[in-house]
Amino acid sequence: MGPDEYVEAVLELVERIPPGRVMSYGAVADALAERSGRSSARLVGSIMARHGGGVPWHRVVTSSGRLPPGHEREARARLLAEGTPLRSAGVDMRAASWSPEEGM
Repeated sequence: MGPDEYVEAVLELVERIPPGRVMSYGAVADALAERSGRSSARLVGSIMARHGGGVPWHRVVTSSGRLPPGHEREARARLLAEGTPLRSAGVDMRAASWSPEEGM
């Protein structure tokens, strides 16, 4: 899978995350690792920063539930509107994490 195909795969996966649920950058990378040969949370973060404006970017957070840097206020508002379980420092990952296997 080439770089452009990987960008598309990340964006397609993020589009599948249901409202009220989230994935971490690392979980996105891990979900695509087998078919892409890549597993980098930093790469996913970079892709989201550069290309994620057209997908539900607010549903991708850090593994601890911290909201996307620089967009915390907007992400929190969007997640609240979707009914995502939140904590004071971000998302309640135990309650809100989603896996692509759940959507199959």
